Amino acid sequence: MAQKIKLSTIAESLGLSTATISLALRDSPLVAADTRERIKEQARAMGYIYNRRAASLRTSRSGIIGVVVHDIMNPFYGEILKAIESELDRRSHTFILSNHYDSVEKQRSFIEMLLQLGGDGVIMSPAIGTPIEDVELAENNNMPAILVARQMEGCDLPTFRGDDSYGISLATNHLISLGHRTIAMVGGTDQTSTGRDRYQGYVNALRKAGIEVDPELRLPGPRSMQAGFDAAVDFLSLPQKPTAAVCWNDLVAIGFMNGIARAGLLAGRDISVTGYDDLEEASIATPALTTVWNGQEEVGRLAARALLDKLADSHALDGLHLIKPEMRIRQSTGPVRPRS
Repeated sequence: MAQKIKLSTIAESLGLSTATISLALRDSPLVAADTRERIKEQARAMGYIYNRRAASLRTSRSGIIGVVVHDIMNPFYGEILKAIESELDRRSHTFILSNHYDSVEKQRSFIEMLLQLGGDGVIMSPAIGTPIEDVELAENNNMPAILVARQMEGCDLPTFRGDDSYGISLATNHLISLGHRTIAMVGGTDQTSTGRDRYQGYVNALRKAGIEVDPELRLPGPRSMQAGFDAAVDFLSLPQKPTAAVCWNDLVAIGFMNGIARAGLLAGRDISVTGYDDLEEASIATPALTTVWNGQEEVGRLAARALLDKLADSHALDGLHLIKPEMRIRQSTGPVRPRS
């Protein structure tokens, strides 16, 4: 069996101290960048593997962060995760990912598993119905938690998300400016802070414009592309014959546009449609989707940075932090055209 490569072996080959080798392999700024790279190249050439378990015993840190979200198949969470990963990479941390699919039990099992592995912290978009005790389980065991996308009532943990009420009001006001007065809202749920805030933004915009809020024009539920496609049937069956739809997110909006297309209607001409999140798919949809940028990358970056700052005992952001959304006007909205 080949002998395991040690730090002292690398140090001897380069004529450096073992302490310098250790610092360099941990990306310490105390070692000059060119020296760090030279040491890393030599370590790779010699087949050295960093012993994270041994390091965690010395530092009481594993370098492992847990990330748990609703469903990574939703590109919204994928964009948040990409930003989290980029920020963690910069600080030589890695992460373990879990989808909870709004199962509190699955989420709790993941947190318990992280604690067993000695995870340093957790970034989570909490499942619907998450009890405060589950978050406290992490915090009370020296594993700080950061919330993204959703917030929890009665919880003052650092939380990063877009200003959903303001963002949906932007979309609704855009449709109103085009002359639309019968505007449906498709998708969402009151079980999440996101759903409640987005519906409230829609209601606020209508009331400010002097338009009566008709509860029958709300089609709650859809949060996926398939559900948006299916919701088109209910939308087209509404007796009020709405001329526009504010959709819960881009996935719902794209599915919805395909649904009305099956009925021979074109988004932006016959029915105006807005999405939310400004996913990559929005700009290449046909027609290109008018939507609201929700700052996913900023959410992920700030959340990861806040957690790492907590772990470093440096100044960390607490409380709720809202990213200000921006409107992206494209082809799926246009002037009102009465529906026959």
